[in-house]
Parts: sequence; C-alpha cells; structure tokens
Amino acid sequence: MSQPTPDPAAGAPPSKSALPAAFASVAGWAFDLFDLFLLLYVAKAVGQQIFPAESETLSLALVFASFAVSIVMRPAGAAFFGELADRKGRKTIMVTVMAGVGLSTAAMGLVPTYASIGVVAPIIFLILRVIQGLFVGGVTATTHTLGTESVPPRWRGLMSGLIGAGGAGLGAAMASITFIVVSRFYPGDSFNEFGWRVMFFSGLMGGLLSLFVLRKVEESPMWLKAQEAAKSGVPAARMRFLDLIKGEYRSITLLNIAVAAGGGAMYYLTSGFLPTMLDSVVGMPSGPRGGVLLVSSLVVVVASVIAGEASQRYGRRRTMLTLGAVNIVALPILTLFISRSDPGSTTRIMLAACLLAFLANAAYSPVMIFLNERYPTAIRSRGTAVSWNTGFMLGGLLPTFVNLLSPTVSDIPGRLVAFIIGAAAVFIVAVAWSPETRGRLDADANAGKRHKV
Repeated sequence: MSQPTPDPAAGAPPSKSALPAAFASVAGWAFDLFDLFLLLYVAKAVGQQIFPAESETLSLALVFASFAVSIVMRPAGAAFFGELADRKGRKTIMVTVMAGVGLSTAAMGLVPTYASIGVVAPIIFLILRVIQGLFVGGVTATTHTLGTESVPPRWRGLMSGLIGAGGAGLGAAMASITFIVVSRFYPGDSFNEFGWRVMFFSGLMGGLLSLFVLRKVEESPMWLKAQEAAKSGVPAARMRFLDLIKGEYRSITLLNIAVAAGGGAMYYLTSGFLPTMLDSVVGMPSGPRGGVLLVSSLVVVVASVIAGEASQRYGRRRTMLTLGAVNIVALPILTLFISRSDPGSTTRIMLAACLLAFLANAAYSPVMIFLNERYPTAIRSRGTAVSWNTGFMLGGLLPTFVNLLSPTVSDIPGRLVAFIIGAAAVFIVAVAWSPETRGRLDADANAGKRHKV
C-alpha cells in the first residue's frame, strides 16, 4: 500500500500555549459529546413526548434513529468545516462549531410535544439533530488536530487518548452528573414532563467554552508553519478534498474509516448503549443508575490515558491489536452479565460496567493520533475528521439496528453481543492491515514534496 509523503510541517516546534490548546481540545470534544450524549440519558422521556409508538422498543428505535441522524450528518460537517480548518486555521473554526453545537442542543429543549403539535414535533426535533450533527462533525476537525499539533511529540499518544476517548468519558460523566442533578429536581413523572428539557438546556455550557478558545488559545504551530511554507514561493502541490478519496490517499482513507468504524461501534454498543441497557433492559432505578454511569464514565478517562500512553511506548498498531483481541471475547461476556443482573445489585453492575467501559474505550484511544499521522498538515483536519466521523457514523448506526431487530426488550442483549463481536472483528482486521504510524508527524522536514492549502 502506498504511503503518504512525509509532512514538512512535522518538525514545527511546540506552541508556547500548548497547555491551553490541549485543554481546549479535550474540553471542547467533551462538551460536544456531552451535547450529543444527552439524548441517550433521556431516550425514554423523549420517546414518550416526541416519538410515541405502540411498543416501547419501537419508540426507543425512533429515538435512536434521531440520535443516528446526528451521527449520519457528522461526515458532512467534517468535510465542510475540516476544509475551512485546513484553510483558515484550527482555532477560528473551533470557536464557530462549539458555539453551534451548544445552541442547537439547547433548542431541542424547546420543541413542543407530539401531543400538542402532532407530527411537526418529531420533524422539528430531527431538523435540530441534523444541525447539531453538522457542527459536531466540525468539532473533530479542530479538537482532533489542534491538541496533537500543539503538544511536544512525547505526549501525542497520551493527548490522543485524552481527546478521543477521554473527552468521550468526560462528556458522558458530565451528562451523568447533569442527569443525577436534574433527576433530583424533577423526580419521577416530572422528569418525563419537563426534566428532559432542562437536560437539553444544559448544552449551553459547552457553547461558553468557545469564548475561552477565542481569548486564550493560539493557532496550531504546524498549521502556521505550513502556511509560511506555502507563501515562500517554492512550487507546491495543492491539496483538495477529492485527494482523500482519489489517488494517493484513497486506500489510506478507506482503511482509516474501517479502523474508526470498528472502534466507534465497540463504543456505541457498550458505553453508548449502557444508559438504555440499565434503564430499559435491567430496570435499574434512576439514582443508582446515574451513579453507575458516572463512575464508568470516569473510568474511561483512566483507560484513555493508559492506552494512549501505551501507544506512544509500544506503537499504535500493537496497542490497538492487543485491545481488540481482548475485546472480542470480554465485551460480549460483560454485556450478557450486566443484562442478566438483578436491578438492585448496584455493586456488581458497577464493577462490570466499569470494566466494559475501560476495555471498549481503551481500544480506540490511539485512533485519533493514528489518523493524524496518516495525513500531512495541509489536509490533516479533513482527513482525520472525515475518517473519524464516517467511521463513528457507521458505528453509531448499530444501536438503532439492535433495537429494530429486537422484537422485545429481552431480545436486546443477544443482538448486542452479535454486533459487538462483528465490530471487534472489523477493528482487528483493519488495524492488522494498517502500518505503524508512530513518529510520522516528526518526519524529516526536507523529505518529499511540500503541500499547501
């Protein structure tokens, strides 16, 4: 398989404000996944208020379909905002997309119920999910490049884990905390009546982070160096979006999507489905359920740091292959264990959920830096964002199919296990087919051809 040309901007010195850039990337991805995840915590309530149906599984399937709408729109947002990030800079676009996600999420809390305006309610809700998905796709174009391009090489693996999986864990943890707090103020039926709206209103918090980025974060030093090189007058090849799907980068992008799809599917079928599993399948009370979700989300942060650092020490490929091999056996066993647990067995459910979250999220922790290292600076935002979002889109669609293929709630665990095994297998094969990428951002600045945007 042909390899991309070494990146001339890879030798750029770390930014003077590497810490603010790293913080903004982690927090930005966490807040935007927080906004995206909120629906998973209010799926039952939204199903009753916006997508009422004859059966509970059909209602849940409709809610997850609306979740899938945001996932499906992410590649389009990645392509659009990724190109802007490659041309205009990571920081400028980060401010725009973070504000957009926060506002579109809060607007979901204002949608009237199906009982009051009929079929218009789900239509409005779906339109807002489309808008949110576009902005979330743009978030990856900035958070998934700015952080790793700004920190010293030694910390790029850890940065990948912190942003990619750690951000997901922090986002889910924030959603869990919000759920616990809102459930206290709106217990029982009052949560289904109005509490779910408050959950969506909390999305405005993420939009406020855009102000921090605007005031405190510096532009990526690699991007700045690439711009300087493009203005130096030396002949250079123009990088277009079509270069991702044609010519030199076509096979690379397709393989990257497969890696991201396998990792994303393992996430969505485990941690992503866990709130619904504990609620609709296990029947766990809201208080203990919120606690389990919070702790398991925090475990994700630990997992991402360990796996990200391991990829820096032992290589991206070896780390992902090892975790994939473990997951194809462990994740199905843990899923069945949780589904068959007594709803009052909080401790055993929490331990199993934490191990499930640790393994599923550790596997894709190195994926972000792996994608970064497959593309040069001139097309890195587009390449990483499109690969990540297309892969996670495919993985994010699977919970909807799990619900649609489950005649009753009791059938869900068996379907989940089958999909999890398939996802882990795709991940292992795609990673095995890929080369080791560690260190490619630090390729010789004088080697190969140069690129401009």
